[in-house]
Amino acid sequence: MARWQAPAPEGLVYVIGDVHGCVDKLEALLEQVDDDMARTGPGKVVFVGDYIDRGEGNAEVLAFVSQITSAHPDQLYGLMGNHERMALDFLADPTGPAKRWLRYGGLQTMASFGVGNGLTTDTRNTGGLLDAAGDLMEAMGSDLVDWMGALPLSWSSGTLWVVHAGADPVVPMDAQPSKSLLWGNGDFLKVERSDGQWVAFGHQPFEAPFAQDGRIACDTGAVYGGNLTAARIDPEGEVTFITA
Repeated sequence: MARWQAPAPEGLVYVIGDVHGCVDKLEALLEQVDDDMARTGPGKVVFVGDYIDRGEGNAEVLAFVSQITSAHPDQLYGLMGNHERMALDFLADPTGPAKRWLRYGGLQTMASFGVGNGLTTDTRNTGGLLDAAGDLMEAMGSDLVDWMGALPLSWSSGTLWVVHAGADPVVPMDAQPSKSLLWGNGDFLKVERSDGQWVAFGHQPFEAPFAQDGRIACDTGAVYGGNLTAARIDPEGEVTFITA
């Protein structure tokens, strides 16, 4: 952080990386976050999205995060990840381009809701896709689907922004295209911002989290055997990491 002014959120913030159905790691990490807040005082908790797909506890994670963020809307915040976006697109049009979701963890998510038995990544089974989407919609329920569809793409406090995948470094943070926020931007890790804003993000797993040059990486590949990570950012600009 040598030549960068430290991030300056308005209060203590914890940014939690991609969960991908790793419910046990999520529970363990939140216990550590709770313990930390018990020592230092309350803070905001922001999830970067990708609660579902690839892991096994997708239904549990989605239900849990939706419940706690709805119950504590002034302290806990959930963002939309590209995997939530793919799931919503599949529910809306399961035989169109969104059927690719099955190849990126959608089968595991459907299985966690008890639907999609016998469905494979062979997306030529039009009838099976329509049935699976209808069964998943029924299993999730309209409240959960609506919650997921209403998730925002960013959250900010002071000079800290939290997004799912990244941001276009030459576009103001309040004018970012949704594609950059959900899927990333090719220049995000190559070109430094000139506006002094810090961007905490997930989406791209790293072996270890880092905070440098205006970027705070929080995805450490929990679903691939790595840790689930929370970046702890205090108002004085210190960034540390909590892992489970």
